Amino acid sequence: MKTINNIIELVGWEAIKLLIGLIGVLVVVVVNALVLTWAERKVSGHMQRRIGPKEVGPCGMLQPIADTIKLIAKELLTPQNVERPLYFLAPVIVFIPVMVSFVVIPFDAYLQVKDINVGILVILAFSSLSVLSILLAGWGSNNKYSLIGSVRSVAQNIAYEIPLLLALLAVVLMTNSLSLRDIVESQKGLWYIVSQPIAFLVFFIAGVAETNRTPFDLPEAESELVAGFHTEYSGMRFALFFLAEYTNIFIICAITTTFFLGGYHGPILPGFVWFFGKTYLLVFVILWFRWTFPRVRFDQLLNFSWKLLIPVSLLNLIVTGGILKL
Repeated sequence: MKTINNIIELVGWEAIKLLIGLIGVLVVVVVNALVLTWAERKVSGHMQRRIGPKEVGPCGMLQPIADTIKLIAKELLTPQNVERPLYFLAPVIVFIPVMVSFVVIPFDAYLQVKDINVGILVILAFSSLSVLSILLAGWGSNNKYSLIGSVRSVAQNIAYEIPLLLALLAVVLMTNSLSLRDIVESQKGLWYIVSQPIAFLVFFIAGVAETNRTPFDLPEAESELVAGFHTEYSGMRFALFFLAEYTNIFIICAITTTFFLGGYHGPILPGFVWFFGKTYLLVFVILWFRWTFPRVRFDQLLNFSWKLLIPVSLLNLIVTGGILKL
């Protein structure tokens, strides 16, 4: 006991709490990715009138674990002509924003690793690393399909990041705070989806595009580009991209819940139950989109953002600012 107290005095209680929080975040990230891969295959199966995974474990629930073991056991193949520093760096960089985003998201009134007064700026700043990693993966792979996929991803993220930011800015103006906890607490009486329905729709659509999900999955369009920016990756390098993609889906839905659906607020049940319930409902909607909408052409994708989402979100921001000023 004395040794533990000495360690706490030496390192500091805040640092130890942060370390425990980071370990918890890593566990949540891995478990969440496993759950979402199983959920997507099951949802896809039922929407196509088939069963989906069913052999490994009850209802195929252990299938993601079997897939993980398979990916870990696979040989890491490196093509001859790749730009090795960029090729190896990309899967590592893609995982950094995932970890940082989980640190500042309030899952409950008492369940948050660190409350930062500019929490949303931290998430948005680090999310740009995801685009950088995709560009490095495409450029470093020395493959024409990978390069086309990475260039598409950069153009897509530049286009859809603008309406996404403008939609969030309308809520920030109403709360006068960039802290995610303050934004949740300001929705005790009325959720912002009621007062900001346009911002909610713009943000959610832009969020789907930012995560490269159908109908905006042009960077990895398998019918055109084999597998896009991760064509040349195998084993755990591919798994890191896969893990980051599913975790980013959860993060976009968690931010939507925080900004527009009252976060962890709800009657009777504990706050974290409401938070995860709302978040996974939005995740289900994104999975639903995959089997509902066809993939758009690239020119349609960019025109939809520059000619529709950006003007609408900008007008909504101006109206919000005007009402608040009056």
